[in-house]
Amino acid sequence: MASATLQNSVPNKPELVFRPSPNFSPSIWGDLFTSVSIHHNDQIIHGEEIEELKMRVRKMIVATETSMTEKLNLIDSVERLGISYHFEKEIEEQIQIFHNSYLEIMESDDLHFVALCFRLLRQHGCNISTGIFEKFRGNGGKFKKFDDEGMLSLYEAANVRTHGEDVLEEALVFVKAHLESVAPFLRSPLKEQVDHALEQCLHRGVPRVEARCYISLYEKLESRNDALLKLAKLDFNLLQMLHRQELGELSRWWKDLDLVSKLPYARDRMVECYFWTLGVYFEPHYSGARIMLAKTIAMISVIDDTYDSYGTIDELQMFTDAVQRWDMKEIRWDMKEIEIMG
Repeated sequence: MASATLQNSVPNKPELVFRPSPNFSPSIWGDLFTSVSIHHNDQIIHGEEIEELKMRVRKMIVATETSMTEKLNLIDSVERLGISYHFEKEIEEQIQIFHNSYLEIMESDDLHFVALCFRLLRQHGCNISTGIFEKFRGNGGKFKKFDDEGMLSLYEAANVRTHGEDVLEEALVFVKAHLESVAPFLRSPLKEQVDHALEQCLHRGVPRVEARCYISLYEKLESRNDALLKLAKLDFNLLQMLHRQELGELSRWWKDLDLVSKLPYARDRMVECYFWTLGVYFEPHYSGARIMLAKTIAMISVIDDTYDSYGTIDELQMFTDAVQRWDMKEIRWDMKEIEIMG
């Protein structure tokens, strides 16, 4: 009886909670962006020059004496150089003109022209049939070989296909095999264009990354327009300064939260979260939206790690119930409670 009494008087030990150790690597960026300095004088110095270049490019886009092929190549270059946001109205007007010229496109035997027109119309939401490619198939239904520039344009066009478009499915298989076979023997800069396209088609690229790559390619083209190239370089550099400024603001906000030390199980990926937003919208007038979205993604990342790498089933069930109720009273701003959970 004595031993039983002694055993009952011993207090229950708290149950130990075993949590996984995710061991995420620290941010590779450190404090690189927290002290970024921006030279606003560059924007003032180049402001007048940029406006003059924009006027020149705008006149080229709306020019009526330019052939359809030249106009298509110009618009494609403007978009790939990352400066089309300056000319959205003018480009949309030209796209509608192309869309209304469907019969002229159908009659053309220029694969580059037809494929480029098809891709641009698709990218701008216009309804265009894959039937325009039928003329480029032989008697057996297989695609015929054309010049390498035309084949590259067909490859990019095939990558904006929709479900069930068998013509473009066949075109993609055919033209990809062709480009892979000729790529080692092409000359610069077409070789760089083909190699880059085979690695990742234009349709699936991140706009800012694609713009940077195409600027390097475009300046090697004999057909380049120097005014267009200069505008693209100036605009890219100034816009990059804005992006660095935003990233500096976000980096300081993240550092002030000090979640790296308070929630050591969560990933420290503020820079990557911001880069994700640039894939959604990079234009300067979306600055506030980028900052807000980057903060949201960072918080979602912390919550995701809380579920996957830290919380127990009971803790997460309570947390889930609180979120589903969406009761503002459930919000606790005191970080001490989080520290106690640890």
